[in-house]
Amino acid sequence: MSNIIIIGAGASGLMCAVQLLKSGHRVTLIEKNEKCGKKLFITGKGRCNLTNYSDVEEHLSSIQSNKKFMYSALNAFTPYDTVDFFNSLGLRTKVERGSRVFPESDHSSDVIKVLCNELKKGGADLRLNTAVSRLLIRGGEDPEITGVLLSKGEKIYSDRVVVATGGRSYPSTGSTGDGYRFAVSAGMDVKAQSPSLVPLNSPDRDVRSLQGLSLRNVSIVLKDGKKKLYSDFGELLFTHFGVSGPVILSASAAVKPEFFERPLELHIDLKSVVSIEELDKRLIRIFDENRNKEFKNSLSSLFPSKLIPVMAERSGIKSFTKCADIRKDERRDFAALIKDFRVNIEGLRGFDEAVITKGGVSVKEIDPSSMESKKVKGLYFIGEVLDIDSMTGGFNLQLAWSTAAAAARHIPAGH
Repeated sequence: MSNIIIIGAGASGLMCAVQLLKSGHRVTLIEKNEKCGKKLFITGKGRCNLTNYSDVEEHLSSIQSNKKFMYSALNAFTPYDTVDFFNSLGLRTKVERGSRVFPESDHSSDVIKVLCNELKKGGADLRLNTAVSRLLIRGGEDPEITGVLLSKGEKIYSDRVVVATGGRSYPSTGSTGDGYRFAVSAGMDVKAQSPSLVPLNSPDRDVRSLQGLSLRNVSIVLKDGKKKLYSDFGELLFTHFGVSGPVILSASAAVKPEFFERPLELHIDLKSVVSIEELDKRLIRIFDENRNKEFKNSLSSLFPSKLIPVMAERSGIKSFTKCADIRKDERRDFAALIKDFRVNIEGLRGFDEAVITKGGVSVKEIDPSSMESKKVKGLYFIGEVLDIDSMTGGFNLQLAWSTAAAAARHIPAGH
């Protein structure tokens, strides 16, 4: 039996604690917030998208940074293992569109509840409202972790320390980058962080005038010059700063801050389910049926009212032009505009709006099968603190569960 300290009672910290307790270890779980799972509580819009019920290959293909690093951990604790694990704790789950797994109750609090119940059953020493000041490391040629120093001055000694402090996204939930500081103090490399799964800023005034407009079933392509960075299909939301919505959050995962040395360009197909030829035929019918109306007054069957003035302005067709007078080239150009509505993108929104963090503790200094530091014996890093990130849809939480399980599984072998 080992004495294990886990810093952070979020998704990965809770999972690791429960797994260690089931193996008979003594666990001290230190959380600076007043309760466990504060970020977990708001995931999936409060419903908690636990994982994605798909095979390991699907999860690996969704990883944006360092997917090879996750091969061992994901195969050892798969998405199916995650569902079985939570079911075994009494949490009933369901699979929704896109293979997303949610608690049957639709309440993220139930996920936290079953994990916390296991902490109580296993006799974990849970210390809330408690912050770690620094790691205690015995130096020399072969450094080894010995415990932690709390911010109030108390030293707690242990055989192993697991850092599960999260990244920098949603800092109001306590994710303020503490784990990066701990890694640096241990002589480890930490990669620069940036927000990911986050809305995008646009300087375009007409785009910002569409604030609040949500469009379903649109296709997008995000480009850096001629280079395609990302493409997707789904729901998009215009905001006072630019664009958001599921397809935009996913697109942001393909973006790095250095890409914005010049604006990126978002191409939106507003009528993605029809070809440009079919759309042109539809425009012919619309303009024929409204031949005596002004152009700007003929578009209500095509677009939501908020979008009409923007499309009319971008078309270059004078708004008072009668539909009967619209030339063939103008009509075809308008069809092309509908199929390729362009938005300039000048940057990512901040960490306070980001679902996850890109960057973090370099995986080159972590054993991929155990999550143990290669620099300091007995020191582990799990979850979002690592330089791994994935797409939306339950994939990022699976990274947390799998890295936590890897650390917990390895620790019994060492003592």
